[in-house]
Amino acid sequence: MNNSKTLFENAQQRIPGGVNSPVRAFRAVGGRPPFIERAKGAKIWDVEGNEYIDFVASWGPMILGHAHDKVIEAVQQAASRGTSFGANCEIEVEMADFVVNSVPSIDKVRMVNSGTEATMSAIRLARAFTGKDNIIKFEGCYHGHGDAFLSKAGSGAMTLGIPGSPGVTVATARHTLNGIYNDLESVKTLVAAHPEEFAAIIVEPVAGNMGVIPPKPEFLQGLRDIADEYHIVLIFDEVISGFRLGLGGAQQRFDVLPDITTLGKIIGGGLPVGAFGGKAEIMDLLAPLGPVYQAGTLSGNPLALTAGLTTLKILSQEGFYGQLEGKASRFFKEWAGEFDRAGIPSFSNQIGSMASAFFTAGPVHNYDQAAKSDTELFARYFRMMLAERIYLAPSQFEAMFVSAAHGEKELDQALSAHRKVLSQL
Repeated sequence: MNNSKTLFENAQQRIPGGVNSPVRAFRAVGGRPPFIERAKGAKIWDVEGNEYIDFVASWGPMILGHAHDKVIEAVQQAASRGTSFGANCEIEVEMADFVVNSVPSIDKVRMVNSGTEATMSAIRLARAFTGKDNIIKFEGCYHGHGDAFLSKAGSGAMTLGIPGSPGVTVATARHTLNGIYNDLESVKTLVAAHPEEFAAIIVEPVAGNMGVIPPKPEFLQGLRDIADEYHIVLIFDEVISGFRLGLGGAQQRFDVLPDITTLGKIIGGGLPVGAFGGKAEIMDLLAPLGPVYQAGTLSGNPLALTAGLTTLKILSQEGFYGQLEGKASRFFKEWAGEFDRAGIPSFSNQIGSMASAFFTAGPVHNYDQAAKSDTELFARYFRMMLAERIYLAPSQFEAMFVSAAHGEKELDQALSAHRKVLSQL
């Protein structure tokens, strides 16, 4: 029988780095990554049969927990009718209705297959709508691996120490300028220097890719005001926060509406789905109505949309988010408090059912502050928690997620392991 060691050795012969997404290689934390065989609820099992309590949630999508019975049943029924048609199907309309009725800023929406596709398409639309080329993103925010975004690009690049990426042309890179997250003055300075050149400001309204960092009270509204003043398209990348912080995402929570919103992760219910949507006057520039081309063979396929829409309908049940956030808040408060009791410098951010504990005395409100974290200490902590069968993201700069499937037993077990490990660091 294959074990994780053998599988990883074999994988490295055929897959670059042995992984299909870089952080999975465990380069930042050391050790060998487990190969996962199955998952259910709040738990995952590796090929050796070891059971872990999971706080990665497939990097966010599994808000209901793994292999939710209703989602699995719906996907099985959909698969029996065909996995992809390459043609219109009814569930595309149902999904569009749900998104438009849930996300305050969206009049029309286009389905794609990943968050990266969504953000790339959003930028193209913004440039077409404004007739301008430059964009502003924020240090530490990750918007997928599109060429325009790989500049101080959040968790993956931070984890591996990659500030940019070879293969991105100078001509492309020069159109992306970086602001400082939670610092409006940095944005005002950039815009004042190039007042007629910016097509878009793209931001994670709640940063999730340099660790979880909520916006300061004035930050998002300040971006909205700047965008309005200079005729810039404001894009909220809600690939992580969308349907995680509520049906209306971060924009509803903070009552600030962007011009375009990108979605992913939860909207697919564990299958590959992304979306971008916004004002009708912008979205109508897309082909076949307008000149902005975007297409995808598997976009809107019935299998993925069935998983996503089934998930979203469960999330829309009364009281779901209140119960989840209450449970997560109690848990993360205890989690953060254990650092203080152990005398280990840390700073914790939490919003909704997502959080990060940074191994630094803090505070952490932007990229530079997050980057001061003691990554070597985190790596030791990670390996010891993994030995206790608690599965955390293998990066200091990622989020922890609590799902509806995490019960008091699992959360208490995780806290017990957390206390034990901190006492031994």
